[in-house]
Amino acid sequence: MHTFLYQASIYLAAAVIAVPIASRLGLGSVLGYLAAGILIGPVLGLVGAETQDLQHFAEFGVVMMLFLIGLELEPRALWAMRHKLIGLGGLQVGASTVALMGAAMLAGLNWQVGLAIGLALSLSSTAIVLQTLSEKGLMQTGGGRATFAVLLTQDIAVIPILALLPLLAISAPVTIATDGSLHREAVDAAGHHEAHLSLVEGLPGWGVTLVTLGSIAAIILAGIYLTRPVFRFIHAANLREMYTALALLIVVGISFLMTLVGLSPALGAFLAGVVLANSEFRHEMESDLNPFKGLLLGLFFITVGAGINYQLFLKSPADLIGLALLVIVIKGLVLYCVGRAFGLNHRNHWLFTLSLAQAGEFGFVLLAFSRQLNLIPIALSEKLLLVIALSMLITPLLFILYDILSKQFSDAKAEIKADKIDEVGPVIIAGIGRFGQIVNRLVRASGFKTIVLDHDMEAIQLMRRFGVKGFLGDPTRPELLKAAGIDTARVLVVALDDPKGSVTLTAYARRINPDLHIIVRARDRNHVYELYRAGADDIVREMFDTSLRAGRYVLENVGLSEYEAAQAEQTFFAHDRQTIRELAQLWVPGTPSSRNPAYVARSKELEKDLEAALMALSEKKEAQDIG
Repeated sequence: MHTFLYQASIYLAAAVIAVPIASRLGLGSVLGYLAAGILIGPVLGLVGAETQDLQHFAEFGVVMMLFLIGLELEPRALWAMRHKLIGLGGLQVGASTVALMGAAMLAGLNWQVGLAIGLALSLSSTAIVLQTLSEKGLMQTGGGRATFAVLLTQDIAVIPILALLPLLAISAPVTIATDGSLHREAVDAAGHHEAHLSLVEGLPGWGVTLVTLGSIAAIILAGIYLTRPVFRFIHAANLREMYTALALLIVVGISFLMTLVGLSPALGAFLAGVVLANSEFRHEMESDLNPFKGLLLGLFFITVGAGINYQLFLKSPADLIGLALLVIVIKGLVLYCVGRAFGLNHRNHWLFTLSLAQAGEFGFVLLAFSRQLNLIPIALSEKLLLVIALSMLITPLLFILYDILSKQFSDAKAEIKADKIDEVGPVIIAGIGRFGQIVNRLVRASGFKTIVLDHDMEAIQLMRRFGVKGFLGDPTRPELLKAAGIDTARVLVVALDDPKGSVTLTAYARRINPDLHIIVRARDRNHVYELYRAGADDIVREMFDTSLRAGRYVLENVGLSEYEAAQAEQTFFAHDRQTIRELAQLWVPGTPSSRNPAYVARSKELEKDLEAALMALSEKKEAQDIG
């Protein structure tokens, strides 16, 4: 028992220390787990041969991950994305596999091993890429969406790849029992021989096909007709842990059934996930299985790191780094051609190319599976593990390269010629995002003409498709504002996403037209103070009005009447406007408000005034009720 506790403490401590550090450095959790494994394995020697047994157990985390991926992919959503999945993603996986397979065969490997290597290295790191895209706010760009489509295709492609690898593998060893009968044995990742349970062993080919198809049909039918009654039955017990037990039973049971018919457990788990994607219990299963998936996957990557041949890297670091760069170059060339074929350009094209050029975490899974099948030799497998890990470590440098290239494209984009403005109106709206669109719709629907300015070509084109004319150009440029009639306009609405740009525009407009009424969208209080000093008349803070409305709903549901809640809301609104005006006089640009003693003291006084005002409102209502 003490040995188990010691090992568990080592693995957990390594993960708790290494993963947060890697995340803060922008390297991602996967690289953190790998680094933790390398630290406790090859470097410090705190763990040893037990990592092979743990890795065999932790591979179940991959099965859970594919089940959860299936839960996220509703059949309708998959069908709607079929062109990108089959075209963009399918071409990337296929072309990368062929190119990497060719490189492996040129190195003297046979085509079976070369194909297995090509398949393993063709997949990119979903964990690293998606996390980085989210952190940099690139998910909604054209390149981000194309990258996500390819990653989704790769996740789905793991299923047929796992089914294909056994066909490439060397047959399992056959032994003769003492009674003279033949028995086929299965070899696990640790090299142990264990009896292989099977529903199809000894059956003719047509029997194997029928049993396999019947098992798949049983999974689909059970997912459609059986899970809902079972979940309702569990719900009646009112025991939270039973939901977790049932979710685990579904994944474990399906995986076991797939092994009985000779298929990959991941295939059955993914299929079951897709079938259950429309179930009302989908989110329940996700929340129950996510912790197990995360821990098991983390454990899997730690064992991979602990099993890496560190001495091998020290013997030939230049060769391994060169191979990692070769993989990145080959995949990068394929991605560049695929992106060009599908019309990606400039910034989106480079984001697509550089973000997916590395090998990924599924490569560890496929290599471990290939090694278990005796398809790839142990020495070559260890070398490839290092190549994958190195390519993932290089990924942050690829995103830095993208940032450098992106700045060049943004500079080129700033030189786009602005539209010639041939109209003027009483209302100018600078910025036609979600905020500006609502303002524009209300003003136009009320019968007033607006002049819309925005530097985003896609936003202007979108508005034009809906019959609303807009002009392309930078609203902060004086010549564009003069052409739009800033000298004679009555109202200017500044709805820019850029806080500095909105302050600059407000100050310039106030200087040019002192009689202009300026309405500005503000991000926070500090932004309000800057706009107030720049000359804005009405300042609308993001989330302020919606937050007030939500607060009114809260008051209505804790005992106040609709009238009382509305009165409290109006009192808060009026007090806040007065507070902003007073604190703006005490605000010092460039100094945090918390470090401004006068600001903090007056803020506390005004907060007490608010509490007193709301209390007086409540007492007045009570007096009216008594009277």
